[in-house]
Amino acid sequence: MPTTALSRHVHVLAAAGHRHDEILTPAALDFVGRLAAGFGKRRQDLLKERRRQAMRLADGSSCLDFPMVTSAIRADPTWRVAPPAAGLADRRVEITGPPERRMTVDALNSGAQVWLADFEDATAPTWDNLIGGQLNLLDAIERRIDFTTEEGRRYRLGERLATMVVRPRGWHLDEEHLEFDGRPVPAALVDFGLYFFHCAQRQIDAGSGPYFSLPKLENRYEARLWNDIFVTAQELLGIPRGTIRATVLIETITAAFEMEEILYELREHASGLTAGRRDYLFSVIKTFGHRTDFLLPDRAQVTMTASFMRAYTELLVRTCHKRGAHAVGGMAAQVPGKDPAAEEAALARVRLDKEREAEDGFDGSRVAHPGLVPACREVFDAVLGERPHQLDRTRDDVAVTAADLLSVRRVSGPPTPEGLRTNIAVALRYFDAWRGGRGAVALDGLMEDAATAELARVQIWQWLRHRVVDRETVSRVLDDELAALGAAYPWAALDDVRALFERTALARELPLFFTPDASTRHLVRHVAATS
Repeated sequence: MPTTALSRHVHVLAAAGHRHDEILTPAALDFVGRLAAGFGKRRQDLLKERRRQAMRLADGSSCLDFPMVTSAIRADPTWRVAPPAAGLADRRVEITGPPERRMTVDALNSGAQVWLADFEDATAPTWDNLIGGQLNLLDAIERRIDFTTEEGRRYRLGERLATMVVRPRGWHLDEEHLEFDGRPVPAALVDFGLYFFHCAQRQIDAGSGPYFSLPKLENRYEARLWNDIFVTAQELLGIPRGTIRATVLIETITAAFEMEEILYELREHASGLTAGRRDYLFSVIKTFGHRTDFLLPDRAQVTMTASFMRAYTELLVRTCHKRGAHAVGGMAAQVPGKDPAAEEAALARVRLDKEREAEDGFDGSRVAHPGLVPACREVFDAVLGERPHQLDRTRDDVAVTAADLLSVRRVSGPPTPEGLRTNIAVALRYFDAWRGGRGAVALDGLMEDAATAELARVQIWQWLRHRVVDRETVSRVLDDELAALGAAYPWAALDDVRALFERTALARELPLFFTPDASTRHLVRHVAATS
């Protein structure tokens, strides 16, 4: 694609890194600039509407229900999403992780059918992480990612690789290292645009395609925006319309009421919906945290068998299969350890979770560690056999009402002292790792990402708001856990970690996400502009 005058308006505000010039070419920046010019204002308008909707729900002037205006879409039995694309017909095991070099090789070789390369919750958005991740994906497609560590361990790609799916960052984030017409470029357009520009045709030539996972959508209008971006991107690069496939994470409470509409807006590019458990709980608290009937206990006590979570996942399966889309289950976050007894107990929990999903009709599920792939595959093999999916299970027996999706009060309750301490400890340890450039961190046998920290902090905020814990207790536990963090990691920036926790968990008004402000404060490194 030729460079145009528009590229003069796209500036790189970060130091040049090793091989960054292979990704940040004038033509690629021009492509990202075109997307920002065409869709940046719509994105801003949608974010404003998010805030207005949040205020309406908070003050009681609006309530959540299935939209009447789109009832004809839900009632129409004739429409379907696009058929499964090459490499996406069988999704029984998906592995999720950041596009780091080692993880790229391990995930592609893991035996999973799909690798979700996550630029969002599993990646701390330093500039080196983001551009390095783009380079790793390009190198993997070109099969030139083999490398040897200083310890002599060699990483190389095998013959049978997982299908690559890329998750860009959400609409709420900006990329402050790239500037268009004096403003930061939407982070989602940076992650999508750079990968699509460099890798879309390469993936097609390799017999696959440009596939994406879309996070944090809140309604059908945000899905429509993505669909319009896909149409434009394909036109700009001369790629046939409908080549892109996108799976949407249903991880906000508002999106749960518009699953069919979201698939409808993306139908020529849609491939399925995924259950995003931790972000879904985060969204429930963020949306209704002011209400006592939405007071949740320790997150460990809110399992997928809770009535409102069952309603959400069963509706997801029914919606997907009604429209010919794949339904992908939640992520198992366990990390296999060295203790055989502990590892077997963790695997037993994974199997039980995946058995429930497979029996409910899910076509596959997600894991966070290569060691969990065999257990997940074994469960879905037992249900699917040689079939690639179970789209024929339409789940017509499922009937979910708005009240079912909002029946949180059935599991409402105060926290335990252990739950409070766990939330504070996990948030602090994750914040410290994230500030240091690690977005996926093994903590206490679980692979934690930004969704975990978000859930931990909003629970503490909710408990304080409803006075089921007091500030003195929180302050005492905070001091204890900061001391423990400092003892374990003497280099930890404890003052910065404390300040981040206090701003995002203890403030009177709850910040919607911890990442935008924290990225600006801790991860952005501006230099003189280049283009």
